[in-house]
Amino acid sequence: EDIKVSIAHVEMLFKQKIISFKIKNKIIYGLNKIEKEISSKKFEFNKKYEDIHMNIEKRLFQIIGEEAGYVHTARSRNDQVITDFKLWLKTATHEINNNLDKVIKSSISLAEKNIYTIMPGFTHLKNAQAISFAHYLLSYVEIFNRDKKRFNNNLESIEENPLGVAALSGTSFNIDRNYTTKKLGFKKPTNNSIDTVSDRDFVIDFLYSVSVCSMHVSRIAEELIIWNSDGFNLINLSDKIVTGSSIMPQKKNPDLLEYLRGKSGTTYGNLFSMLTILKGLPLSYFKDLQDDKEIVFSSNNILVNSLRILDEVLKNCSPNKKKMLELANTGYITATDLADYLVKNHSISFRNAYQKTSAIVNLAEKTNKNLKELTLEQLKKVEPKLTKDVLKVFELHNSVNSKKSFGGTSFDNIKKMIMITKNYLEKNLVHYEK
Repeated sequence: EDIKVSIAHVEMLFKQKIISFKIKNKIIYGLNKIEKEISSKKFEFNKKYEDIHMNIEKRLFQIIGEEAGYVHTARSRNDQVITDFKLWLKTATHEINNNLDKVIKSSISLAEKNIYTIMPGFTHLKNAQAISFAHYLLSYVEIFNRDKKRFNNNLESIEENPLGVAALSGTSFNIDRNYTTKKLGFKKPTNNSIDTVSDRDFVIDFLYSVSVCSMHVSRIAEELIIWNSDGFNLINLSDKIVTGSSIMPQKKNPDLLEYLRGKSGTTYGNLFSMLTILKGLPLSYFKDLQDDKEIVFSSNNILVNSLRILDEVLKNCSPNKKKMLELANTGYITATDLADYLVKNHSISFRNAYQKTSAIVNLAEKTNKNLKELTLEQLKKVEPKLTKDVLKVFELHNSVNSKKSFGGTSFDNIKKMIMITKNYLEKNLVHYEK
C-alpha cells in the first residue's frame, strides 16, 4: 500500500510540474525494485528506522541517491499513513467478505441436505415448536449476510482520499488531489484537512463490524457446543474438528468451537481500546493514534481465522436425525398447532383456544402421554366439537409444513429461500485474490 501510494503521489507531482520527469522515473524505478525485494522476502527491515514508511524511504535513498528526498514533497507522514491504512482496510474487508461467502455457502450446502430433518426450535432453551434443521441453518445465512452488508457499508466511509492534506492544514504546493483519488481508486478527496488526519471513525466502524461478526460466530459456536454435548447429542462432529483429552482417552472435545466462542472477547476488547484512545483526543494528530494498526491487525486476523475455522466445522458437522426427532416429540411442541386449528376450524378466539389447548396439555401430562398419543375421545372431553381430523395436527411433519407464511419453516419456503440465496450469492460473490 505504501509503495502504491508513493508512486501515485510522485506521478501527480510530475503532472503538476513540481518534480521533473527524470526524478519521477528514478523514484518509481526505486519503489518498484523495493516492492520486488519485499515480495521475494529479500528486503532488510531495520527497527531503527521506526516503521514501514521510513524503511522504504531509506532504502530508496540507497538505490537512487539524494533524489529520493523528493518523494515526500507536499505530503506528511500523517496523510501518508491514513491513505495506506484505508487501502489496506479495503483489501482486508474484501477478504473478510470472501470468507463470509464461504461460510454462507457451507451453511446452504448443509441446509440442502436437511430440508426434511425435523428438530425442536427452542425459546429459553426449552422445546418450543417443530422446525426444519435447514431453516435453522438459513437463519445464520441471514445473520452472516447482514455482516457482509455491515462491512460493505464501511467501504463507503473508506472511499474518501486523505492524500494531500499533509500534516493538518494542506500544502502550499499546487497538487491535484483528484488525480491521486482516481489513481488510488477512491471516490473523492476528503473535505477538511484537520478532520482527515485526526479521523479514525473508519477504524471504529471496522472494529465494530468485526466485533458483531465475532459475536455471531460465538453464538453459533455456543449452540453447536450445547448440541454436541452428551445431554443433547443433536449433532455429530467429525474427528477432524475435535480434540482428545490429556487424561481421558474416550473424550472428543469441541475445542475449535470453544476457540471461536472465546475469541469474541478479544475483538470486543480491541474495539473498546480504540474508543478509549479516541475519547480524550483533541484535534488533530497525536501519537496515540499509532496504536490503531496493532488493534486492527489483531481483530482482522482473529476474524479471518475464525471464519475459516467455522467453515471447516460446518463441512464436518452432521445432524443426529434420530435424536433430533426424538427430542422434537417431547415437550408438547405441537400445542400451538392445536390452538391454531381450533381458531381456524371451530370459530373460537385464540385466547379461548389457548385455554382449551392448555387443558389438553395438562391431560396429556397427567396420563403421561404426548399429544399425538391422546385418543379422540380424550380430546373431546375438553372440546366436544373435535373430529378425527385434529389428530393430523399432532404430526411433526404436518406441523413444520403448515408454517407457510413468508419466512416460515415450511419445506416449500425453505426450498425457495435456498434457491433465492444461492442465486443472490452467485451474483454478489466477492472475488478476492491474496
